[in-house]
Amino acid sequence: MRILVNAQQLIENKLEGWGWFTYETLKRITKNNQCVEFIFIFDRKYPKEFVFNDNVLPIIQYPQSKHPFLWEFKFQYLIPKLIKKYNPDLFLSTDGFIPTTEIKTKTLSVIHDLNFEHFPEIHSYFVRNYYKKYFPLFASKATRIATVSEFSKEDIVNHYAINPEKIDVVYNGINENFLVINEQEKISIRQKYTKGQPYMIYVGSLNPRKNIINILKAYDLYRSNYSQKIKLVLSGSRKSWNSDMELVFKSMIYKEDIIFTDHVTTEQLTKLIGSALCLTYPSIFEGFGIPIIEAMNAGIPVITSNTASMPEVANNAAILTDPYSIDSIVNAMMIISTDENKRNELIIKGFDNAKKYSWDKTANLLWESVQKTLSD
Repeated sequence: MRILVNAQQLIENKLEGWGWFTYETLKRITKNNQCVEFIFIFDRKYPKEFVFNDNVLPIIQYPQSKHPFLWEFKFQYLIPKLIKKYNPDLFLSTDGFIPTTEIKTKTLSVIHDLNFEHFPEIHSYFVRNYYKKYFPLFASKATRIATVSEFSKEDIVNHYAINPEKIDVVYNGINENFLVINEQEKISIRQKYTKGQPYMIYVGSLNPRKNIINILKAYDLYRSNYSQKIKLVLSGSRKSWNSDMELVFKSMIYKEDIIFTDHVTTEQLTKLIGSALCLTYPSIFEGFGIPIIEAMNAGIPVITSNTASMPEVANNAAILTDPYSIDSIVNAMMIISTDENKRNELIIKGFDNAKKYSWDKTANLLWESVQKTLSD
């Protein structure tokens, strides 16, 4: 059997959500299925670590996928040519992109979420137009679809009128390095980032759908109403930081207690999360929400939202808030910071919930979806 794989999300030192899904699943699938030939299509030079096994043939198809015009050229013209050349049994795409022209090869498209349908403004003009034009086509043209939560499955069904029997839920996994760390290391991390003070942490890119403005407003109100000197660490890229966020930040009373780390390594992030009082993650929209289960696995209580996929992923092991209500977020912060029994209860429930998720399970589910695609 031969499987052609869209590997454009495997970018050295720049793995993000879709990239980590690609890395963790394909690393396992290629090693577990040695009799299958995998052809990885990269769009740039790749490190040897991305060629996971002897049954992986890496090829480079330029140009690099840096703009929607290039995405269109690549997936409507270049990829079909590669499919014709290599004649695979399956084309697997872990970022959803597939040819929409007529091809004989079966396709499995991993569509992680439809954030661009709900919040088109967070994307540039050309990106959101490409997504809104092509993702309905990707969904309808794919032989099968995999997605990362029941919420996202329902979202795809409702937006694109796709038969739910065509969609497989393949939950994300947990990076195994997110573990409980000892008290001495926690003290060291707090000393490094917050001058020894306890802190709440938000993890992820600082963009509007992550509810950064309400996190800032809630934190300022929380600090104004309660005496605890607890800082707030925002750990993620500020590439999408906008003027509205800046205006709110500058107006804060306790802005000096906000710590921006920007992007950090996975090793640094495991320590930052593991040393926090809690994860504060009242996002407006997520297709999954990996930080929720990573924090739980590290023994850290979680505040998240009662919307989108987050109640499904948190599974009664977090405090759920209304992300549009600042008071709701403040109340959750108050409970976490003052009620030790509640914190311990959430930690125990979080450990149990996190056990449901692993990249081994994700890889097995994705491989099951591959087999269903081949039999369709």
